[in-house]
Amino acid sequence: MRYVVYGAGAVGGVVGGHLHLAGLPVTLVARGAHLDAIRSRGLVLDAGDGRHTVDAPATDTAAEVRWTDDTVVVLAVKSHQAAVALADLREHAPPGTAIVCATNGVATEVAALRLFPRTYAVCVMLPSSHLEPGVVVAGCHPTPAILDIGRIPGGTDETTAAVATDLATARIASVERDDIMAWKRRKLLMNLGNGVDASFAEGDAADELAERARVEGEQTLTAAGLAYVTAEQDRERRGSILRRRPDLDRRGGSTWQSLARGTGDSEIDYLSGEVVLLGRLHGVPTPVNEAVVAATRHLARTGGAPRSLDASEVLASL
Repeated sequence: MRYVVYGAGAVGGVVGGHLHLAGLPVTLVARGAHLDAIRSRGLVLDAGDGRHTVDAPATDTAAEVRWTDDTVVVLAVKSHQAAVALADLREHAPPGTAIVCATNGVATEVAALRLFPRTYAVCVMLPSSHLEPGVVVAGCHPTPAILDIGRIPGGTDETTAAVATDLATARIASVERDDIMAWKRRKLLMNLGNGVDASFAEGDAADELAERARVEGEQTLTAAGLAYVTAEQDRERRGSILRRRPDLDRRGGSTWQSLARGTGDSEIDYLSGEVVLLGRLHGVPTPVNEAVVAATRHLARTGGAPRSLDASEVLASL
């Protein structure tokens, strides 16, 4: 396979970097200062075995990709950026192109399937960061990620087999899943702590807020009749595969990174906001996740400091 990694940030940069280092043809799609840095000196992949320079073609549009019959797109933008990326891909990619959604949340797959019949989902287990233009940091070593894959709406095929094999060649753990969205919904439940981690000062109140957000998430998924794997199944899958690098300080997740970089936006509407949407559709109150969405959007919009809010105030209001 040939790979177009659309969104070469924390997740896409680590995936694309490891695919490139494994000898697989990769084109990176990035934007702004990050793209400028990649074009001038290559993508720097900070991994557990050193800093690698990934000298792969880089662009900001699908129009400049050399498309072939065996090209696979790894869509690794944040969920709120997916519409723009998919519009670019629809304009320039062949209609039969395989779109592999390596995104958080559970909305991108349906949006992609509307445009591309060969749509796939990946459950992303990949601690990483991207805070400096041209540099991505893999948080685990020697296996940087677990990226299980399945077809949308379900099942597996020759593409899932080929991608899983290529990921394994790149030292990334991957198995094919008939029920990949059930795994992604468990990941969504885990990601309901992202907004809390990004917006509120660490402590017992923040921990309670994150737990209450997760409970709301389970209630809405159940009310919607949407299957999700158990926390125990997720723990068994992760096992001891992902080993945190001892040389790195723990900082924050993807939403925290958006606030820390001052991007002015975040994917909170597709994390806690997904629970809010499901609650409204199925008559389940979601005051905790609504509060997390409001707080995170406020900090992103105003340029507020990450973890600057008091979770106890939200708990008191609830």
